[in-house]
Amino acid sequence: MNKHKTRLRAAFPARKRPTKPDFLLVDVSNSFTKLAFASRSRIEPAWKIATHSLNARRIASILRRRDVRTIVVSSVVPKKNRDIKRAARGRRIIWLTPKTRLNVRIEYPKPSSIGADRLANAVAVAELYGSPAIVIDFGTAVTFDIVAPGNAYIGGVIAPGLEAMTNFLYHRTALLPQISLREPRSAIGKSTNQAMLAGAIFGYRGLVREILQRIIAEKSWSGQVRIVATGGYAKLIAHKLPEVDIVHENLTLEGLRLVGCLDASKTGESPEPESRSPSD
Repeated sequence: MNKHKTRLRAAFPARKRPTKPDFLLVDVSNSFTKLAFASRSRIEPAWKIATHSLNARRIASILRRRDVRTIVVSSVVPKKNRDIKRAARGRRIIWLTPKTRLNVRIEYPKPSSIGADRLANAVAVAELYGSPAIVIDFGTAVTFDIVAPGNAYIGGVIAPGLEAMTNFLYHRTALLPQISLREPRSAIGKSTNQAMLAGAIFGYRGLVREILQRIIAEKSWSGQVRIVATGGYAKLIAHKLPEVDIVHENLTLEGLRLVGCLDASKTGESPEPESRSPSD
């Protein structure tokens, strides 16, 4: 190899080929679906697709991008499950349910009624932050899920989501407009839009704070419980709630990754080796 090529290689080192993923993670919620490839240790950047437009063709097109053997799914929209099955084409699917191998034990009267996304959040918070912990997921609904000491999932709270509340006002009143949610300028609105924003954002923070206070008081966990927020409006609402310790945008996907890892350890599968470029 001549000196010119050697200098070029030094200036522009060959890129490493991406690690072969172990899983495709799929979180199907009522409004949006998030999909991401993941190895045992990390999640790659996610796609966000409106759930009403999710179909087998779109999932298959994502699967064609990378060679993956296992799909890990949390779904709260059962009619989309058949699209995932069709797109899988023989790949293994792990459907997250209370019967799946988890790192939390379920102390709940009817485990089958727990949403798969809520279980994924419990799995992630127990592994990443320990227990006791409360996860607040700001989605179509806002859910509070409680993991007690010893990693026991004991239940939670479900309230209307922020967007659902504001859309209800728009659809059920003659004069109130549809608003774009953002931080209000002040608590006293000088227009209809500003008044609605103040009611939505400040009122919603009040709802979250009151529920948190009651959960913590009921369990006598003051000063030790970790409170983690996730979901589409987590940053907007939680950044001015001192009660919230952490905002983790991909907590549900992290839970799915951990479920995939737990299942792989059960079946004795070894992780895929990392691909290396010829220059390594």
